[in-house]
Amino acid sequence: MTTEEKLQHFYDVSMNSAQEEAQKAISEYRASLEQEMEQHKREKQAASDNRFKIESENAAREINKALSAEHLHIKRKLSKKQQALKEKLFAEVEDLLKTFCRQPEYTDWMEEKIRAALAVAGNDEVKIYVNSSDAALLEELEKRTCFAARLTIRFAILSILRLTLSTSTPSDQIVISFGYRFILCGLFWWQQV
Repeated sequence: MTTEEKLQHFYDVSMNSAQEEAQKAISEYRASLEQEMEQHKREKQAASDNRFKIESENAAREINKALSAEHLHIKRKLSKKQQALKEKLFAEVEDLLKTFCRQPEYTDWMEEKIRAALAVAGNDEVKIYVNSSDAALLEELEKRTCFAARLTIRFAILSILRLTLSTSTPSDQIVISFGYRFILCGLFWWQQV
């Protein structure tokens, strides 16, 4: 081999070796970059997932807050409507009651309740309390019931008709009260006093 051939061979071997080393360095650098890129992607994805989770929780909290406020608003509105309906109902009931109290059936109803109390009382004394607005009915009721000897009718402020039955024991009395709401239902209650 001549010097020139040796040089050429040395040159080729050096170039091949340099190219192999360069390719190896480039491959290692590329692998390192790819690894860093994958690590960066994972970190960014984790950060993105975390941010999405936080934003989702915030959005859910805001939605719940808005729903709660709307629920409270609806509840207040419903309460006001219920109150208005109650007031309207009581006004209508009061009108019906006043109308009923002006009818002849009202006197019949009071007579019926007085007779029922007298039947329960037997021979005991009975005290009846009526509204002052029913003063005109007192004579009529006393005539109708025919029990004036053991029947005392007095005025009461609150009840339409309240009957007190004095029993044989002075401390025992039975109170029968017929208020506004009981007239329309035809109910009455007993209370031991």
